[in-house]
Amino acid sequence: MQPASSRGRRFLEPAHPYRSEYARDRDRIVHSRAFRRLEAKTQVFTTRFSDHFRNRLTHTLEVSQIARTVASALGLNADLVESLALVHDIGHPPFGHAGERKLNELMGAHGGRFNHNLHALRIVEHFEQRYIGFEGLNLTFEVREGIVKHSRDYNAAEFPELSEYLLELRPPLESQLIDWVDEIAYNTADLDDALEANLLDVEALCHEVPFFGEFYGKVESEHAGARPKLKFNEALRHVLDHLASDLIANTERMVRDSRAQSVEDIRHAAVRLARFSESARGQNAQLKGFLFSHIYNHPLITEDCNRSIRCLEELFAFYLEQPGAMPELHEEMSRTTARHIVVCDYIAGMTDQFLLRQHHEHVGSSASAPPAIGGSQQLE
Repeated sequence: MQPASSRGRRFLEPAHPYRSEYARDRDRIVHSRAFRRLEAKTQVFTTRFSDHFRNRLTHTLEVSQIARTVASALGLNADLVESLALVHDIGHPPFGHAGERKLNELMGAHGGRFNHNLHALRIVEHFEQRYIGFEGLNLTFEVREGIVKHSRDYNAAEFPELSEYLLELRPPLESQLIDWVDEIAYNTADLDDALEANLLDVEALCHEVPFFGEFYGKVESEHAGARPKLKFNEALRHVLDHLASDLIANTERMVRDSRAQSVEDIRHAAVRLARFSESARGQNAQLKGFLFSHIYNHPLITEDCNRSIRCLEELFAFYLEQPGAMPELHEEMSRTTARHIVVCDYIAGMTDQFLLRQHHEHVGSSASAPPAIGGSQQLE
């Protein structure tokens, strides 16, 4: 995807003398407030037991690193890929996917919905206020399209508000690979953090995820005297490399077999062309299955997650029922926009600890319980 072929920005701006349009998008994302807030949103584990766990920001940086590597190997536009990687989680609410599900449930009671990708679009279009000439970040069409479409297709009849984003067509390869790179990043990182939290049984992992076991066995045979943590690290490095290499090779094969010669050919392809091979999809599914059964649903995570989600639900109800309780800007917005939408937007933008402090201040003392370990079961 070449910047010269971009469908442009919503508000016309002069070209920059030495940065491409997608490089400018990347820089605007990095300097946004929503991007900075990712540092205080959990990925799976908080710092209760270690300072070394990923948060939503460090996860995003790891996704960006892998994405640039894959894009470079495939000859794609690295600036566009990096922009999409850096923005892909910017719409996550507190407490990850558990918070997303709860907000969607609360909005459903009012006939609405909540989706972190669609919320990310609202953030970059409206909520970020940095420029005199326009609201939002005024990102290029391709980055905004990728925010919406990188992980799924949308039906124009069900989502008419997204009709400008060519819903009947595939996004460019730069967008298509983001969801797969995201899975590589969090599946491997969550195993690493689980070991750090003493929640991971490496022997069970080797047994239930055979391809990990094969890598671990090879490391064991070559470095029998090494420290267990270093042997685990080496096996995990091989897993990441294996999945990234498969994504590169299979995407190359899919594009070649499709006979696509241009971005427009990619857009009109019958299926998305950036993806794992069938064997790697099965291996990746084994990793996800193990993480769900042994880590994400571990009592130490689910108990604290449930406590945090209760705080979110109670705070939502409080703001909904108490005019004047939110900051003045949000109260002013609620005079022209349905209050439940404004409440949802306000809560979705909070960091984990800010939400717990607001709950403690406005609702009660239950938020004084230890901060959540998790609540970010990986779905997208």
